[in-house]
Amino acid sequence: MKRKLLSGLLLGVLIAGQLQAQKKSGDKPNIIFILADDLGYGDVGCYGQQKIQTPHIDALAKGGMQFTDVYAGTSVCAPSRASLLTGMHTGHTPVRGNKGMKPEGQFPLPDSSITIAAVLQKCGYQTGTFGKWGLGFPGSTGEPTQKGVETFYGYNCQTLAHNYYPDHLWSNTTRVELPGNRTSDSVYSGDLIHQHALQFLATQTREKPFFLFLPYTLPHAALYGPHDSIYQYYVKQFGEPDAKPSGKTQHDDYRFEPQPHAAFAAMVTRLDAYVGDIVAQVKKQGLEKNTLIIFTSDNGPHKEGGADPVFFNSSGPFKGIKRDLYEGGIREPFIASWPGVIKAGSRNATPAAFWDMFPTFTELAGAPTGNRTDGVSIVPLFKGKSLPAPHEYFYWEFHESGGRQAVRYGKWKGVKLNVNANDDAPIELYDLEKDKAETQNIAAAHPDIVAKIKAFIQQSHVPDANWPLLASEKK
Repeated sequence: MKRKLLSGLLLGVLIAGQLQAQKKSGDKPNIIFILADDLGYGDVGCYGQQKIQTPHIDALAKGGMQFTDVYAGTSVCAPSRASLLTGMHTGHTPVRGNKGMKPEGQFPLPDSSITIAAVLQKCGYQTGTFGKWGLGFPGSTGEPTQKGVETFYGYNCQTLAHNYYPDHLWSNTTRVELPGNRTSDSVYSGDLIHQHALQFLATQTREKPFFLFLPYTLPHAALYGPHDSIYQYYVKQFGEPDAKPSGKTQHDDYRFEPQPHAAFAAMVTRLDAYVGDIVAQVKKQGLEKNTLIIFTSDNGPHKEGGADPVFFNSSGPFKGIKRDLYEGGIREPFIASWPGVIKAGSRNATPAAFWDMFPTFTELAGAPTGNRTDGVSIVPLFKGKSLPAPHEYFYWEFHESGGRQAVRYGKWKGVKLNVNANDDAPIELYDLEKDKAETQNIAAAHPDIVAKIKAFIQQSHVPDANWPLLASEKK
């Protein structure tokens, strides 16, 4: 009870005294944030994909703004989502890795973490989340209903979300049994979650703004799903022989389709169809002129469960995939559509990151951001203007694979590996203007830039006992 009271007081302090200055509810835009799972920069048509059909996502880009330099919170699920919802980069977030908890769920956001959903809810928004949460096990301080989500349906646990035919999902705090899936592939979770999202959207009117967060599970491994016309189209398209997993891998328990290329492509196209349904429902209700829709992904493409990012050129022109802090692991497709506000067919190369969403959405809602964010509002970009105070640099850290840190500073990109073993591990340096694929480490030629990036890393990483990163923190 004391912790709930503390959380309420903190949020009250953030909001108090400013609600009177807010716009009328009818003037506040609705916000729909669609988050794909492990979708690479190059996995959709408007970003160069040649083998997978994504007409609805491409249409969203054609009718809005396509960003080329937007980054996820980091290169895996839970901390990237934590960065998005709390407005903090991963040197500050209270969730910095994928740490599972028994019997299901992940390390929770604490009471002190205020999410963008909670702020918007306090400002009169109806809030809904449908998909994969991964930020607090059932009954914890981090479950959706404790973090500003009024209506939740989907997976609490990201590990259980690897199974697309689960024996249960969650509706707010109620476990929803799916007994048919215990004996056969009865209910496909992707479609079920999407139907609940559409039901939520169908109840929205112009009387009250809404924030709809859609962290869909596609196209995360395992690669399987309905053998419908979409799947059969790609089976015929690729004509691939039956494939089987080769050897034991980190995720050798992933279910595996005989035609994994077709399975992956079908997952992306199914996700695209979900996007089309959401846009169509918004238009059906006459809400499109007051609704901002954003589409992006939580991190780079994966290679588990038969996925083949090389075949699909999933990372586009960049090096790296999921779990890398090279561009391919963290630079994401990012599309924003808002008829009448965002110019159709526009493009924007201004660097931005997930932690910018918090101040962006609070500005749109007329709510105070306070000093609880590492981000800057990108609302000016939506209106074709430049940022009055852009980031000096961006910072990421990753707590697996030996520990990694990275910085983007203008055209410069610094990457530091194996920091679990060596605080002073060397910094790789790349010039993204000349070498966006990060092939030439030019650190030796620019010691001044390396020193500056080292200083950014040191000032950005705040040690957390729950998430020791550096060798000195693990002693």
